[in-house]
Amino acid sequence: MDVQSYTPETLFTGTFPRHTEPRRIASGQTLEARSVLGMVTATKQLKLSLAAATDGSQTPVAILLAAIDTTAAAADAPVYLAGCFNPELLVYGTGHDAASVKAAFTGSPLFLRAPL
Repeated sequence: MDVQSYTPETLFTGTFPRHTEPRRIASGQTLEARSVLGMVTATKQLKLSLAAATDGSQTPVAILLAAIDTTAAAADAPVYLAGCFNPELLVYGTGHDAASVKAAFTGSPLFLRAPL
C-alpha cells in the first residue's frame, strides 16, 4: 500500500475570532485569495496594498477571502477584518512583506503569526 502524507495549509494561526464582511473592491484588478488590501481614502474602495501608493491604500487594512476579477468594474467581495493569519500564505503587494504588514496591523484586530 502506498502511503501519502497530507499537510494542510494553515491560514489561521491563532484563536482570535475571525470576522468577514463584504467590501467594495476597486476596479481594474485581478486579485488572488489572501491578498493584503488597503483602502483608497477618496472612494473607500479596497485594492492591493502597495507600499509606494499615496492614495491611502498603502496601509493594509484587510485580507481578501477569495480571488476576484474587477478588471471590468468594481465589485463587492468578502474580506477578513479580524483574525490571526499565517504570513507565509498571504499575497503582498510591491514593497510589502510580512514585517511591514504586521507593523501596519498593529492596533487593529488583524494579526500575523507563523504556525507553531
